[in-house]
Amino acid sequence: MINKALRQDENHTRRRTAVEKIAVSNAAARRKKRLLIGITYFCLIVLGTAFTLPFFWLVSTSLKPAERIQIWPPDILPKRTIYITQKMKNPSTNGAEVIVIKRNPDDTVVITPLKPGYRGPRKVSLECIRPTERTVYGLEWSNYTRGLTFIPFLQQLRNTLIICVICVIGTLLSCSLVAYGLSKIEWKGRGLLFMIILSTMMLPYQVIMVPVFAIFVWLGWVDTFLPLTVPAFLGNAFFIFLLRQFFMTIPRDLSEAAKLDGCTEFDIYRRIIIPLSKPALAMVGLWTFMGAWNDFMGPLIYLVDESKYTLSLGLAMFLGQYGNEYGMLMAVSTVVTIPIIILFFFTQRTFIQGITLTGLKA
Repeated sequence: MINKALRQDENHTRRRTAVEKIAVSNAAARRKKRLLIGITYFCLIVLGTAFTLPFFWLVSTSLKPAERIQIWPPDILPKRTIYITQKMKNPSTNGAEVIVIKRNPDDTVVITPLKPGYRGPRKVSLECIRPTERTVYGLEWSNYTRGLTFIPFLQQLRNTLIICVICVIGTLLSCSLVAYGLSKIEWKGRGLLFMIILSTMMLPYQVIMVPVFAIFVWLGWVDTFLPLTVPAFLGNAFFIFLLRQFFMTIPRDLSEAAKLDGCTEFDIYRRIIIPLSKPALAMVGLWTFMGAWNDFMGPLIYLVDESKYTLSLGLAMFLGQYGNEYGMLMAVSTVVTIPIIILFFFTQRTFIQGITLTGLKA
């Protein structure tokens, strides 16, 4: 009986030791997992902050007065220069004592008389008054109002949207049709043609810029939207590649079943392939829209009439030969950037899903 009790106690001790080891191992695994999660979030926060710094600097600069945009060291947050309230006499006010309270953009300061009933000038030149300067935090919202009225913003926005919408429609239509023919239809030479299409991606745009411009001059399309929109209906090698890879993930059994039901190739493309390819098509459409929205070289080459300028060309109007309006430039750039950020924010799930699925192959 004693030996049996000793064996039971020994087994109980072993089981307790094993349980304690498992608990310690689980606790260590949980600590390691929490540490990895913490490191991951820290890296994501650092990278996210690094990627948001340019946009933060853009918005911050757009809210700074002109005299504080190019100072060194730069202001992280918008500041403005004011004058400390002080009592002084000035010849331009007939010897009346005044208080300097505000500086205007035209290098004058607004004054308030100490003596009630003073009817002298309310503005005096800085040559007469030298008040003490002080910098305080403040927002210069006038950059937005002056910037949006300096250029025909609404007209340029309309031109940009017209080009973007036509480019999206043309790219989705042409690239999806070509990708369907290269992925779902068996025909001789399909692989060779696909390789030729991909090889065109190795040609820099600068190589074909002059020949393409000569063609559009011969067609009489210069100073119209046609050179900026018609090429979208002729396909894009990169988007053709992405859509072809996605179409190949769709089971071929669906196409064969549709053929048995009497569907033509175009019916299969329209009724089966396109509805199943919405993530990839949304990604292509978003990239095309962003490319057309930010395009500067194309409008610069082909557009001459200022009434047809896009927003990218409108931003260049703030940079002149004799002076640059950086405050207004940053303000309008912020307004131009916000729609793209909002668009990506609402389509990021579809966008990421499209990128993930286009790399698969059935």
